[in-house]
Amino acid sequence: MNRIINIVILLFTVVMAQAATFSVNAPHQVVAGDKFHVTFVLNNGKGSSFTAPEVSGAQLIYGPSVSQMHSESWVNGKRSSESTEEYTMVYKANTTGKCHIGAASIVVDGKRMTSRPCTIDVVASGNHSSQSQQQQPRTPGAPTPYSDPMTQSAGQSVKGNDLFVRIELSKPRVYEQQAVVCTIKLYTKYQISQFIPTIQPSFDGFLIEELPVETALNKVETLNGERYMTAVLKQCILYPQQSGKLTITSGNYDVTVVQFDTFRSIFGPISQPVEKELKLSNNKATVNILPLPEPKPATFTGAVGKFNVTTDLKPATGLKTYSAATYRYIISGTGNIKYIKAPEINFPEQFDVYDPKTDAQVNEGSGDMSGRVVMDYTFIPQYAGEFDIPASEFSYFDPEAGQYVTVNVPGRHLTVAKGEGQPSNHYRMKNMDIRPIKTGDLGLKKSHSFIVDHWAYWLWFLLPLVALAALLLYYRKQLKERADVRRMRSKRASKVAQRRLKAARGFASRGDQGGFYAEMLNALWGYMSDKLSIPVSELSKDNINAELEQYGIDEKLRQESIALIDKCEFAQYAPELASGDMNAVLDEAAGVIDRLESVKRKKTTNVES
Repeated sequence: MNRIINIVILLFTVVMAQAATFSVNAPHQVVAGDKFHVTFVLNNGKGSSFTAPEVSGAQLIYGPSVSQMHSESWVNGKRSSESTEEYTMVYKANTTGKCHIGAASIVVDGKRMTSRPCTIDVVASGNHSSQSQQQQPRTPGAPTPYSDPMTQSAGQSVKGNDLFVRIELSKPRVYEQQAVVCTIKLYTKYQISQFIPTIQPSFDGFLIEELPVETALNKVETLNGERYMTAVLKQCILYPQQSGKLTITSGNYDVTVVQFDTFRSIFGPISQPVEKELKLSNNKATVNILPLPEPKPATFTGAVGKFNVTTDLKPATGLKTYSAATYRYIISGTGNIKYIKAPEINFPEQFDVYDPKTDAQVNEGSGDMSGRVVMDYTFIPQYAGEFDIPASEFSYFDPEAGQYVTVNVPGRHLTVAKGEGQPSNHYRMKNMDIRPIKTGDLGLKKSHSFIVDHWAYWLWFLLPLVALAALLLYYRKQLKERADVRRMRSKRASKVAQRRLKAARGFASRGDQGGFYAEMLNALWGYMSDKLSIPVSELSKDNINAELEQYGIDEKLRQESIALIDKCEFAQYAPELASGDMNAVLDEAAGVIDRLESVKRKKTTNVES
């Protein structure tokens, strides 16, 4: 488990993009005789060799207590991660006056970083019994004191109100698309050494804009009369996309808290830290989402908030045909400004208009987004003359007033002069989408007949049946031919011979006379065996001559065939006496095979006895 945790920590460290920072969190004022915490926080870094500060005016009770917190999340397709290490020192203010906390230091990536010194005011207490009360043992059932090593003994149970994650919402009820700020915060009375999310918070039904936070136990808050150390785990602006009750979950976390074994020694009470692993389960919070009122204006595109609209034209003057210009539509204000859809602008038909490009420039404040979104419409005039971009309206819903507001956007008059160039391809293709209306005789008829009454309708059913029957006949013919082994050998005799002649040509090109004539004999004997269906064991010149005669080959071609075999055999066994060009022998063999292939077999009647 420790190895897995270390790997997770390493992965979180690799993906962090912010630079490491080292700071100190300390109270501005404490009461003499009370214990107080000073926490040194390392953000986005892996630290080592922590050096505690020099302190005057206070006594060190315990420390440093080391805690680590890691978080990683995916929001709107973007990954963000954060790592925090905290080194907490517990001091006791003995006398009134000033308590000076010097600079602490730590090594990060081989470099030593230091915190800033700070000063704490120690004031007199109106109730001097507070110190003695802290030294007394904790009463069973009483609330756990906030971060006190002397009373948080090892083995005692950690109650639900000692350590929990809480969801805080800026508004319990909003309209669709109206911003609500969600803060997920950790409350603890114990020091924490490990904090790892196992299931991330869920925001089903919302668009999310995450706000930057420092995940560190750097604040002390009072809730329901009890004091806690707190850390903001996640803070984001939520924009509900549907009406009804939407539920937000806080996520699950594995937490390791630090308790203490306290025993007395000659030097006074000594506390030894003991870690305890806990699991924090999901907490839930519900937001009531009101639907936007009906009827909605025709020009309403989902903008919720408060907005203004201005327009601009670049260039403002001197427009020419075939030269690009930009009509800029600017929406500014506060609300769901990043999610406003670009309105449709009615440009003149003589303009070639491209899809708008949107650039949102917003500030994510603590309550909503403010800024502006710029929508640039690029257009190219195709004709010279006087044109108008008509006036339009932009409607948005104001959730504070609970009503729709319509902003009038003035139109613009454009004067386009003749320029150089020709109509763009984009414009020509756009105007080819709709052809001119057809005129003349359209071939309309007053009477109609059913399609089933035509012979062509039934022909479409008969054609597949005929095609299937022809396919079956062809398939049966192929099966019958393949079953006739002699015929199949005869049909492929020429192909096999041609492959062997090609191999023989390779021997000829290399001047290998022995290999050439051996391959020639294989080609000729093999061809005769396949063509005439003579078994290899019965191959002889006499049998070949007899079969060629029965096949229907004339005497001249039979003699040429036998003579070619004799020539190749003589050249193979007496190469020193062989004469003639090997390529000429190849041509002669090819010619003899072609002539044999052109002769059709005589029909003969076989009589079986």
